[in-house]
Amino acid sequence: MGANGSRRMTIPLAALVFATAMETLNAAEDLWREPPAVIVETLEAAPTPVAIPSPVGDRMLLAQSRGMPSIAEMAAPMLRLAGVRIDPLTNGRHGAGSFVSIRMLTLGGGEKVVIDLPEEGRFSALRWSQDGKYFAFTNQRPGGAELWIGDGVNGNVRRIDGVRLNDVLGSAFTWMPDARRLLCRLVPQGRGDAPEPSSAPLGPIVQETAGAAAPQRTYQDLITTPIGEAQFAYYATAQLAIIDAASADTVGIDVIGTPAVYLSTSISPDGKCLLVKKAEGDFSYLVPYYRFARLTQVWDMGGKLMHTIARQPADEAVPIQGVPMGPRSVQWRPDKPATLIWAEALDGGDPKAAAKHRDRMMTVAAPFVDEAREVLRLEHRYRGLTWRPKGDQALISEYDRDRRWNRTWLAKMDEEGAEPRLVWDLSVQDAYGDPGSPLTQRNAAGKSVLLESDGAIFLRGRGASPQGDRPFLDKMDLASLETQRLFHCGSGVYESVVALLGGDEDRLLTRRESKTEPPNYFLRKVDAVGGDVVGGDAITHFADPAPWLKDIRKELVTYQRADGVGLSGTMYYPIGYEEGKRYPMVVWAYPREFNDAKVAGMVRGSPHRFTTVRGASHLFFLTQGYAVFDGPTLPVVGDPETANNEYINQIVAGARAAIDKAVEMGVADRERVGAGGHSYGAFMTANLLAHSDLFAAGIARSGAYNRTLTPFGFQAERRTFWEAPEIYFSMSPFMHADQVNEPILLIHGEVDNNSGTFPIQSKRFYHALKGHGATARYVVLPHESHGYRARESVLHALAEMLDWFKVYVKDGVKPPAPQGK
Repeated sequence: MGANGSRRMTIPLAALVFATAMETLNAAEDLWREPPAVIVETLEAAPTPVAIPSPVGDRMLLAQSRGMPSIAEMAAPMLRLAGVRIDPLTNGRHGAGSFVSIRMLTLGGGEKVVIDLPEEGRFSALRWSQDGKYFAFTNQRPGGAELWIGDGVNGNVRRIDGVRLNDVLGSAFTWMPDARRLLCRLVPQGRGDAPEPSSAPLGPIVQETAGAAAPQRTYQDLITTPIGEAQFAYYATAQLAIIDAASADTVGIDVIGTPAVYLSTSISPDGKCLLVKKAEGDFSYLVPYYRFARLTQVWDMGGKLMHTIARQPADEAVPIQGVPMGPRSVQWRPDKPATLIWAEALDGGDPKAAAKHRDRMMTVAAPFVDEAREVLRLEHRYRGLTWRPKGDQALISEYDRDRRWNRTWLAKMDEEGAEPRLVWDLSVQDAYGDPGSPLTQRNAAGKSVLLESDGAIFLRGRGASPQGDRPFLDKMDLASLETQRLFHCGSGVYESVVALLGGDEDRLLTRRESKTEPPNYFLRKVDAVGGDVVGGDAITHFADPAPWLKDIRKELVTYQRADGVGLSGTMYYPIGYEEGKRYPMVVWAYPREFNDAKVAGMVRGSPHRFTTVRGASHLFFLTQGYAVFDGPTLPVVGDPETANNEYINQIVAGARAAIDKAVEMGVADRERVGAGGHSYGAFMTANLLAHSDLFAAGIARSGAYNRTLTPFGFQAERRTFWEAPEIYFSMSPFMHADQVNEPILLIHGEVDNNSGTFPIQSKRFYHALKGHGATARYVVLPHESHGYRARESVLHALAEMLDWFKVYVKDGVKPPAPQGK
């Protein structure tokens, strides 16, 4: 912007140059547009398949995703209800991801089997049984998803006739403990026709409150009308059933209970009890379905009630960043036949309330005649629990919100008052100190437990360091807590462990890539000391999706902000880069909050990854003669309660440091730098244009610009608008639209469902810019959400981005000054 004004052409020639430049932007205004052919060809290349190894480690499924759907598919009917987008034709999730083909590889033997699937299918939810003998998946069809079963040895697949699955509220099937049958959610038979809106309203829509505070973040796609309630009930209601899908003969379907809106279901390890959470009572107009009033019970496998765990109201009054009262995260203990464990708040669920202990862990066992008993108290908020495969111990984590700190304990969960043992104690933002995440496996009953060998567990981490990420695999003895490195990524490449095949630490499945080699999967053997690779073979040979990607030169760079905070980012050089020549540059970033400068300055990322470019990526600017400074850290450092007091100053200082570094490197032309970002990065971009003169132009996609429209907090801001109105005002680009005098391109999905980034955010910001004579363009992508998926939308967004920066960054055209200024 800014405060000091920006350079402008004042001679009459400026208007002529500007008018000529605008011809590029307005060409084919009423049609979908496309970027240059090299970009189209790259995006139309098949994505890298997803690898799903068998639990026993002998085979692997490779699922090929569909790539970009068409805008016609995106335009299919959609109901936006209770935080879910429903496809009324398939009774499933609208636009759910799917794959078009499956291959099965024999690991070590090289045999490949192409799974025979029907044409024009929309397959998803591919899952092995826990013994690796079968796999299952769904195929979206009118009226409900089909259930398909595959043979884990020969790859033969078959459809289970007469079954229509309901996956509106999540997974439509789960393998039973016998690894043969499946617990399924079915579309109820004989449910009648779907409710249809009346041509005339039946009456007003009324909501009422009195006395009880109910602060809520700005959820989208909520129920807003009685007809919406009826439609959600119709499509979300499911019938539970057990299907013996492994039988080659007539498949039996054993119905459990009655149709209901099931929020979650889980089978006990012994296969005799069913944990059920279902919506109860009226549906909320303020929160998504998973926060509705709910009833949590235990049934026998015939649907008979055994025990009621909790009856809870809708989470409308839960404090911001708080938790509901009563049992939460209710789960089966995997080491017991039928024992439940859960967390309960001791501080009213309010993170701001003073409390010696915030949570306690409770347990109760079948036949559920005894009262639940407490087994552990936590000083901070419960964050997760992972059990050892045998015995009564588990790793349990707690989170200190005030410090953004995580502690993990090894605790005995059968002895009340037993002292847990501290395993890890560090900031959640400490990239260098991150010990990695424990690997898990499914036990014989299908429950997730720690992958353990002779009393040791395995930790997989990204291995952040000042030189960049070097993924690792460690083995940690739970008795001594000492670690041994089993695998460490070599230099010049990026290789990470996907799985220990069959739980065998001598057989690693890794994903390997480099600057010039696309990602592929490898079978590895490693040195027992030091973790160096001593052998192994590639088991996939995926081709480079676009030849130009191999020519990309990139460099991980480190530098400092004026206040001494360490920063880093990845510099991408333009295709055909010439030493000594300065180029237009795109700075694409996303600000993040940190408690202290030390963790903010830690290097994250690797210079050795293959450049994979998908969707409306800013990296496509590399094909058009730009340098791209990708992800330069723009940290906002300070106390979590007040860090945003310095938000503007710190992001401007971070952006200035990034440009200075690029100029110092001899890459960027300081006069031709554009800023861009998506979501919170769009918010950043608008603020940079409003409060600095660093950039020639900006691109802001799917952002929020008026923070009074997110009054109960946003991103990491914990204060409400009424507690800190001056911060909400100072951080809102909408409030400073009169200071934006660099051109800005706003792009937004028409049906953005992200909390806070309503499409009206861009619409109103554009109106404010227009009202002050700024140069701005506002593009709405039909049928698109927070990210852009349709082929037409992605290509059009890229064409808009390239054209905008060509005029105002690359060519350096200055727009006319606002009239009257």
